[in-house]
Amino acid sequence: MMGRREFLAASAAASAQPRRIRAAFLGAAHSHAFDKLRLVRQSADYELAGVWEESAAARKTLEKLAPLPWRTKEEILADPGIEVVFIESDVPQIPLLAIEALEAGRHCHIEKPIADTPACLRRIVSLAVQKRRIIQAGYMWRYNPAVERALEAARQGWLGDVFLIHARMNTLIGPDRRPEWNRFPGGQMFEQGAHLVDIVVRLLGRPQRITRFLRHDAPVPDTLKDNTAAVLEYARALAVITASVLQPNASRHRALEIFGTRGSAVVRPIEPPALEIDLAQPAGPYPEGVTRVSLPPYQRYEGDLAALARAVRGGQPLETGPGDELAVHEVLLEASGMAG
Repeated sequence: MMGRREFLAASAAASAQPRRIRAAFLGAAHSHAFDKLRLVRQSADYELAGVWEESAAARKTLEKLAPLPWRTKEEILADPGIEVVFIESDVPQIPLLAIEALEAGRHCHIEKPIADTPACLRRIVSLAVQKRRIIQAGYMWRYNPAVERALEAARQGWLGDVFLIHARMNTLIGPDRRPEWNRFPGGQMFEQGAHLVDIVVRLLGRPQRITRFLRHDAPVPDTLKDNTAAVLEYARALAVITASVLQPNASRHRALEIFGTRGSAVVRPIEPPALEIDLAQPAGPYPEGVTRVSLPPYQRYEGDLAALARAVRGGQPLETGPGDELAVHEVLLEASGMAG
């Protein structure tokens, strides 16, 4: 039998644990959905209270996670106990589902890109502000430790004045996937170049001018923009973003390179994260010369989920507010030729 002292200690320990946040998924067809569902279900921060997905094929993909608490969309939006909704649908559905969830008063993790038109983008951001709800875009490298340290070095001035960013994210897809990626005129820039636009805009802000190159270079009879680039011009800096679907073994060559007047920060590859700082003189925690930075363990999406939980509980706001998301996605739409 538990004595009074043990009971009080157990009660105190239980009350010290952060409350679990009831969360649900509207859509689970996105390529990131499986891992996020798995992490939410395993997390001490969340209680998975519902999953809705209308595609039978997508539901079948999730059978490895069974049992899941399948519910209708209407049940999820009507449940007042659900605080956070993860929008992990197929990309064309994302903005409309996000609008529905925000109108229902839910905080939202919205898979990237959060909108494919300026009108939907502005509606999502205005609803977040009006309803005082958190929106978090699902850019998978926001909590990548190499990317975080590289941005820290730039923001702290340890690299001097940043004059050039070169970022690339290539992949290789087969003919069977090209129709899926060809649903938007921005092609690969909109699909995966988005991750790089996110990093650049969060560091340097909105550019003065954007020049885009949306090319179709594969010998395939379709219109997919499969070899793309965007040059973002700032007052005293350039950012060059490239994204293609034509490169074998592409993951190991994905990179973020930030060059300043006092040194550089190079993330290569981005996953698994590796960072090299090269300075002309000591700055911050780094000595002169080349430092291969030791990084903590990293798993995609864990940082995003933890940050969202802290923000929902009121402990620490997200680094990216609605205004930041608006800037990132307006630049992305223009870089993708989709700004209207």
